[in-house]
Amino acid sequence: MKEITTIGLLVLSNTFMTFAWYGHLKFAEMKWFNKLGLVSIILISWGIALFEYTFQVPANRIGYKENGGPFSLVELKVIQEVITLLVFTLFSVTFLKMKHLKSITL
Repeated sequence: MKEITTIGLLVLSNTFMTFAWYGHLKFAEMKWFNKLGLVSIILISWGIALFEYTFQVPANRIGYKENGGPFSLVELKVIQEVITLLVFTLFSVTFLKMKHLKSITL
């Protein structure tokens, strides 16, 4: 059960973080949003990111082996990165309406 809880919380945290980091690019299509300055956009993004932390921290505490969870620190990080890629891909296709993802340069 801790595995599912940890992964679910990580998915939620990544969803909020993706919106905090990239959502403002799509929100720019809204007239009221275009009137905001950079500081306002940063504050809105921080407000969204606050929710990311409310899911991220418990996910790591619940999932970490030394706290009775099933995952090592390395496993938690790998799970986090995989979820990040999946959430961003879904976000790109649905919210940003990208028809395809061009080659990604690492």
